Amino acid sequence: MSDRRVVITGVGMISPVGNSPDEFWQAVCEGRSGIGPITQFDVSQYEVRIAGEVSDFDPTDWIDRKLIKRCDRFVQFALAATNLALTDAQLEITEENRNRVGVLIGSGIGGLRTWEEQYEILLSRGPSRVSPFLVPKMIVDMASGMVSIQTGARGPNTAIATACASAGHAIGEAAVTIRRGAAEIMITGGAEATISPTAIAGFASAKAVSTRNDDPQRSCRPFDRDRDGFVVGEGSTILILEELEHAQNRGATIWSELIGYGASADAWHITAPDPEGVGARLAMEAALDDAGLQPADIDYVNAHAPGTPNGDAMEAKALAATFTDSVPISSTKPIHAHQLGATSATELVACMLAMRHGLIPYTVNCDNLDESIPQHLDIVRGEPRMANVDVAMSNSFGFGGHNAVLIVSRFV
Repeated sequence: MSDRRVVITGVGMISPVGNSPDEFWQAVCEGRSGIGPITQFDVSQYEVRIAGEVSDFDPTDWIDRKLIKRCDRFVQFALAATNLALTDAQLEITEENRNRVGVLIGSGIGGLRTWEEQYEILLSRGPSRVSPFLVPKMIVDMASGMVSIQTGARGPNTAIATACASAGHAIGEAAVTIRRGAAEIMITGGAEATISPTAIAGFASAKAVSTRNDDPQRSCRPFDRDRDGFVVGEGSTILILEELEHAQNRGATIWSELIGYGASADAWHITAPDPEGVGARLAMEAALDDAGLQPADIDYVNAHAPGTPNGDAMEAKALAATFTDSVPISSTKPIHAHQLGATSATELVACMLAMRHGLIPYTVNCDNLDESIPQHLDIVRGEPRMANVDVAMSNSFGFGGHNAVLIVSRFV
């Protein structure tokens, strides 16, 4: 690998708690959750009736009306977040630079709502009435594809689908693309829009999601003894990754430097994590090795910790094995919900904002810390904690045993 350094110069967010880093951070600091009753379809017959919906979103603010009809909601989110990220980076894609700008956006499920709508048409009206846009609207790679088409980026263009680790792998592999010299700039992150009848029913049947329908703001409870599952969310977070010298030459403002990326597999089960956390630990160790750091160098860990009984317990074991000394740890999912294929990018932004503001987010709803959590793990609870954060780690683990870990540092 070359010694090319990768920095983050732009952030764009569409989330259940706002469509800017400032709105997002205010919600995080206030402990204000974006989880509430599902409004997108009738859930009266569902066991699960809550989710983290994006409510403040009008695609016409960013996308031509004709194009909207050809884009699933997850692609609309990605296009809007990309627009915001490019604006934040003060970056224009031109004829001169477009061949060196790539796109790599992850999504766990893609256009499920499109599939549902068109399958209903197939059953009720016949195959001739199915939209010719069915396949291009629903496939996972279309977020990357449409971003490339709309921005003119002609560099490496790929997509990643590794469930809840999708954006983590996308960002990590985008950095690798820059490091090896295949691009100067990468538009990367994740997008998801799976608050849908099929997805909610499927997650509920798998007993993976919280059923605290009467108290949605307190439903997601990472590391809490009374946790009962994650809460489905939606949205998109897009980052502009850039080779350091390129960013400096154009006078870009640098958020952080991406210094470490680790990936591994549990090789265990289709949904359940390895109970001993071996795969998660290997990914953290790989990210530390990539960054040239020791565990003691990490100032904050944004844990995957979705609020599932097995997932949180596994990660706690992996963290305890990796960090023998105390390090502040928290999960921000009670705020933005579990955005599945987009959540890794959102949580990396939380790490960068913690760095920028000198404030570590707290784990909302962790009122009674699970007694099985190793005692030396410092789970930040109750309120945000003032602290100097120079290096932060973000963990993401997905169904199928996919693990991705990212490390960012303050740029100096």
